[in-house]
Amino acid sequence: MGIKDSMSILSGKWKLHILGTLLLHDKLRFMELQRALGDISAKVLSKELRDLELNQLIYRTEIDGAVVAVEYEISPFGITLTPVIQSLANWGNTYRQEIIQQMEKNKGLKTK
Repeated sequence: MGIKDSMSILSGKWKLHILGTLLLHDKLRFMELQRALGDISAKVLSKELRDLELNQLIYRTEIDGAVVAVEYEISPFGITLTPVIQSLANWGNTYRQEIIQQMEKNKGLKTK
């Protein structure tokens, strides 16, 4: 049940990447986070951030000013995922070449 429960709040292409990015930074505004992540649309980022906030993994803070700005930061609950995210990053770095080769191989099979 633990894996199923965890995956229910962490599944998706971007959630772990967002959490990992927020672990590396104190606070990020929406556009800063979008730039840091790279190839993610504003619509998808908004949805993922909303999900992460609903699951109490991040905080969303509105900053008053002439223009309302929003900052995102990882919550203490989100910080508990640090060893998991670090382990995934280490695994990905260790096996990066094998992963890339397999992805390329699979890509070739799909186009045939």
